[in-house]
Amino acid sequence: MEQTITDQELSKAAGKPLLSIEDLQVSFHTYAGEVHAVRGVTYSVEQGGSLAVVGESGCGKTVTVQAVMGLTPMPPGEIKGGRIIFDGKNLLTLSEKQMQSVRGKDIGMIFQDPMTGLNPTMTVGRQIAEAIVKHQNLSRREATERAVEMLSLVEIPNPGVRAYQYPHEFSGGMRQRAMIAIALACEPLLLIADEPTTSLDVTIQSQILELLQSLQDRLGMTIVLITHNLGVVARLSRNIVVMYAGKVVESGSSSDIFYNSAHPYTQALLQSVPRLDRPSRMELASIPGTPPDLFQPPAGCAFAPRCKYAMKVCIEHDAQPTVVGDGHYVSCWLHHKANPNPLTQKLQNGGSYQ
Repeated sequence: MEQTITDQELSKAAGKPLLSIEDLQVSFHTYAGEVHAVRGVTYSVEQGGSLAVVGESGCGKTVTVQAVMGLTPMPPGEIKGGRIIFDGKNLLTLSEKQMQSVRGKDIGMIFQDPMTGLNPTMTVGRQIAEAIVKHQNLSRREATERAVEMLSLVEIPNPGVRAYQYPHEFSGGMRQRAMIAIALACEPLLLIADEPTTSLDVTIQSQILELLQSLQDRLGMTIVLITHNLGVVARLSRNIVVMYAGKVVESGSSSDIFYNSAHPYTQALLQSVPRLDRPSRMELASIPGTPPDLFQPPAGCAFAPRCKYAMKVCIEHDAQPTVVGDGHYVSCWLHHKANPNPLTQKLQNGGSYQ
């Protein structure tokens, strides 16, 4: 039987998490007005687990993890509410000096564009060693040796030579590996990977994903993957959070999302992905319309104007997270037990949208 749950219950549903984001709200103040970029996001990931956060550009994925890292520019940004609990500490209550001891040491991050993420005036080895010197109190020589070890760990050939080269001397895939080495240099508990394969070709994407999976198995670290590529998600993550217009609309295990997706937006995302078991002449599905204006967020479900199943209640009121399976939650009125809509009854009896 489906039941509506609170944000606090949702964040604790997976047991004791390493990272727990609870009702996070982030806005940006601009000349045109206030952009409500993150509107009550709640999700968590357990120690040693892997979580993917997916959704189209502008849905708040990166803004959420920037808040986790303490990288929200203020101003114009403002964290208006919520909590970010990491290893028992609320990161939002820490000073900048305290966050500096967490950032890089306990939480590492791979940024989206490796070319802009690396300093073109410093050798790659020096950039890796910089974090090691700061957080592990090693000498410059010891840190450089450690940097070479890290380049070897991420499978860059001739690491002893490459450590003394500059970013422009690396290929795109090697730059991304160098970014991973920097993020892992201090052996963090949590690794956040923000679109780690976006600018890479398919072959290099596969190599980077294999590397991340191998490193997680060897080091036992926790990974949060930010992406819009569902192929990446299927390969690396055990659990998935789907975001739309600054909110979480569905969360569950990878198998739940791929084989029993409950939200119309998740369904639409999956239908837009090319599949080998479909005829090549079949056109890919698209999602009509555009995302809502976050200067003036809608009162109801943000996806309602683009949803063919939208009802009056969807326009007027936003749905709260509802349990639709073991560890599987969706914010959609179609799955609310009080909804008398015939489609709702079909879904609750094990049917589908199709």
